[in-house]
Amino acid sequence: MGRLTTHVLDTANGRPAAGMAVSLFRVENGLRRPVASTATNADGRCDAPLLEGAKLEKGIYELEFEAGAYFAARGAALPDPPFLDRVVLRFGVADADAHYHVPLLVSPWSYSTYRGS
Repeated sequence: MGRLTTHVLDTANGRPAAGMAVSLFRVENGLRRPVASTATNADGRCDAPLLEGAKLEKGIYELEFEAGAYFAARGAALPDPPFLDRVVLRFGVADADAHYHVPLLVSPWSYSTYRGS
């Protein structure tokens, strides 16, 4: 059974990014359709998979992370506008029966991602 999960690490402070808003969209014909919205827990993870089972379909998705709001709420010295505000990761699901784990490692100035396990 396939599933899509994520987690966020605050690399500027060396801890999980608790309380970051995360939205998931499915991209079809160039348009983004909202699928799920949540926030990360104390461990920087979502409490449940964003999609699983028959709800995870082959296609193009975007995860949108509210990094600017997260760092502003923690008192980070940010320029106006912040260098990173919303971090959008577009990725493809080729095998709907697989586990897609898409983590975000983020600071106010940079981010990286990878397909995890």
